Amino acid sequence: MILALVAGVLLVLGTLVDRRPPQPSADQAFSTPPAGLAAPPAHPVHPPLPSAEPVRLRIPAIGVDAALARLGLDRAGALRPPPEGDPGLAGWYGGGTTPGSRGTAVTTGHVDTRDGRRGVFYRLGAVTKGETVEVARVDGRTAVFTVDAVEVYDRDHFPNGKVYGGSGRPELRVITCGGQAGDGGYRGNVVVYATLTAVRGPGGRAVGR
Repeated sequence: MILALVAGVLLVLGTLVDRRPPQPSADQAFSTPPAGLAAPPAHPVHPPLPSAEPVRLRIPAIGVDAALARLGLDRAGALRPPPEGDPGLAGWYGGGTTPGSRGTAVTTGHVDTRDGRRGVFYRLGAVTKGETVEVARVDGRTAVFTVDAVEVYDRDHFPNGKVYGGSGRPELRVITCGGQAGDGGYRGNVVVYATLTAVRGPGGRAVGR
């Protein structure tokens, strides 16, 4: 069982594994890991969008094209993960920032399942800097995020402020289980950091700044 704080809320993703999914290499981390918030992006940032719920997440480099479910909290204040019976489904934290808006939006999904099926983010650790994450929204816009870094953290040393803190920019985090694996499941999390760099309207046309 993996635990990570999401804006003061526990994010729980549990799994047992038969084989280890890809893990990010050291050169995909921030060049100079900051003590607090994530480092400024190396590319121009698109102005933030008005709030609108996301409906689909795509990561072309690893073949992800998944519906997004709104995730709420359980009685213990933990963020409910997407249902394990639908491992191809991703989710977003509905109590926080919507992807593309100002602030840090959080998305998550399973890396695999207890019965050995690969989850939507099985290959998340293979994402590299400069690749894109696309989030389609109910307003017809697609928010395009460019990856700034991909890091893996042990659950006992998870940098909550760095991962979930706000920078004032429209940012996205994509999170799944990762790191060392044992009998109880994964012992850490893979985190993709990305910043809004483009917006497409209906039909795929670019939307101006």
